[in-house]
Amino acid sequence: MVFPFSAIVGQDEMKTAILIAAVDPSVGGVLVFGDRGTGKSTAVRALAALLPPMRAVVGCPYHCDPASANTSCAHCAAQKKLNGARRTERVPVPVVDLPLGATEDRVVGALDLERALSRGVKAFEPGLLARAHRGFLYIDEVNLLEDHLVDLLIDVASSGENVLEREGLSVRHPARFVLVGSGNPEEGELRPQLLDRFGLSVEVTTPRDLAVRVEVIRRRDAFDRDEAAFLRHWSPQDAKVRRRIVAAKACLARVQVPDALLECAARLCISLGTDGLRGELTLIRAARALAALDGDELLSTSHLRRVAPLALRHRLRRNPLDDSGSSVRVGKAIEELLGL
Repeated sequence: MVFPFSAIVGQDEMKTAILIAAVDPSVGGVLVFGDRGTGKSTAVRALAALLPPMRAVVGCPYHCDPASANTSCAHCAAQKKLNGARRTERVPVPVVDLPLGATEDRVVGALDLERALSRGVKAFEPGLLARAHRGFLYIDEVNLLEDHLVDLLIDVASSGENVLEREGLSVRHPARFVLVGSGNPEEGELRPQLLDRFGLSVEVTTPRDLAVRVEVIRRRDAFDRDEAAFLRHWSPQDAKVRRRIVAAKACLARVQVPDALLECAARLCISLGTDGLRGELTLIRAARALAALDGDELLSTSHLRRVAPLALRHRLRRNPLDDSGSSVRVGKAIEELLGL
């Protein structure tokens, strides 16, 4: 059983980032870096229980969206041609773990050896990327991931498609997922190319407040002693968070973004010297999702201020003349441009 999301004590920034990614996957994923034992993996794995089911094509190995006309795989196209329509079902949103020791075949898929040996048929066995389509791909200790897998993830994340050409197989299938990574910066840095693929970045630290630490211990101990009772106790709170996500998804398209706030976002990124325009786009998308979570249909500077550190702190160039952290630099820029 998984520890309930709503029972996690503190770490509000991390929980906010995860909820934003759940509401709007186009934000681009979440990177959670910080001390060991601060609930990083717990929060991500608890996400699966929060997400409302999604509609998918029956029997599709990639659980394609039946409402989408241009993201279907070969299986769905064949079913539609044969039957004239595609049967659908509701399935859980996938939250897939990518282990550090995973082979490339396990990640991208490979030849189905059982069918090849027993029937002499070359068939594709989908990998973790196929399972993660329309869901979340989680990598614990992402900064320790092998370089060849990093390169592979960068390619798939940018194209939204997995292409496999080997052993006489030629397979192409959709692979759009929210990338979620966690790690400890003391164990190594993340490659810049992969770091840029994360929309939001969260820094978590060990709580210093005595009352918070005591409550963490109390809840974890209660969960370990009687998981079923603990889950029953927190089920209403998790259901409330789930309803909030569903309402935010429905509200997202109605959130209006005034031109003045687009200008604020651009000025903030110029002030911080971020490269490219991905910072502004992520900032606006994340702020819009946060507004939807709050039930607001008009974006405000308050929303921008709350998500700016998440969207921009990992996009700053290193300044050898400034030894302050990226969070401090973002905070100063927000104070100067948006006020307190």
